[in-house]
Amino acid sequence: MRMRCARIVLFAALLCCLLVVSPSFAKERTGQVTIEVNLNSPAEAKDVKLWIPYPLSDGNQDITDAAIKGNYSQAGVYREPKSGNAVLYAEWKGPVQERKLIYALQVTRREQSTMTFPEQELAFSPAEFRPYLEGSPSLPLTPKVRERALVVTKGKKTVLAKARAIYDWIVENMYRDPNVKGCGFGEVERLLEARGGKCADIHSVFVALARAAGVPAREVFGIRMPKGKSGDMTKSQHCWAEFYLPGTGWVVVDAADVRKYILEQQSDLAQAKPVREYYFGRVDENRIAFGTGRDIVLNPPQSKSPLNYFMYPYAEADGKPLGEDLYGFDIGYKISFTEL
Repeated sequence: MRMRCARIVLFAALLCCLLVVSPSFAKERTGQVTIEVNLNSPAEAKDVKLWIPYPLSDGNQDITDAAIKGNYSQAGVYREPKSGNAVLYAEWKGPVQERKLIYALQVTRREQSTMTFPEQELAFSPAEFRPYLEGSPSLPLTPKVRERALVVTKGKKTVLAKARAIYDWIVENMYRDPNVKGCGFGEVERLLEARGGKCADIHSVFVALARAAGVPAREVFGIRMPKGKSGDMTKSQHCWAEFYLPGTGWVVVDAADVRKYILEQQSDLAQAKPVREYYFGRVDENRIAFGTGRDIVLNPPQSKSPLNYFMYPYAEADGKPLGEDLYGFDIGYKISFTEL
């Protein structure tokens, strides 16, 4: 009898341990992404260069089976030095009638979630997080930005409370403007007045206000997978944000997707409350992260000024940018997705 009781106690203890350590499985998607490039570059150009965001594996996504082919003179994967983003670089030397490249990869992306927050925050070293507390040429922390941050976070003492106040202010005061091209330029001072923009606009405001309030923050630049089993991703780039919470780590937010939901569903703030709560600390599995950072000098470096951010392919011919703007939709590329 005593032996039987001991076995029952042991079994109960093992069961308890399993319940504690067993992970909660997040939703995930797996698919193949293919980028087909046929550059709209002058055939007579002697030096044509192409840079493409190159996603890497991390805690939220697995990137495997990457394959690159084309008629380039040389190609390689490099790290951009400032933010550490990976870059697929290719170049064509001498006049060429066509400049082609195909880059394919397999991705498994998981839903990202911070389920609980600590009751008491730990201290953190501002010096350690200086890059995420400072402004930059494309994200200046002007007096107007700092003043707005003080107003929005008034009375908030903790990192979490300040981040939530900024997130709520954006959800309640900004809106998604479908007429903005691409993901926007993130001109924070103008956006504080105009209030309308796309995802890079909205999250530039979040990051600027957070940094001005002493909360380490950064944008995350990437691309969405289509809803169906396959589809076109060429213009599906997306930006979200993260803030650093001491004792927890980087916490994800996506105020832009709350405003997108409100616009597309023609709902109001009350109806959007579940979505609003979800996107503070969570993002869905339908996205691929490329990297972070603003004012990007690529590797190898481009000839012209730093890029506002690196979310779209970028190309130059004889030292001059191809395409009319940051988004490069007209340089000649297509991005497609097939679910696996």
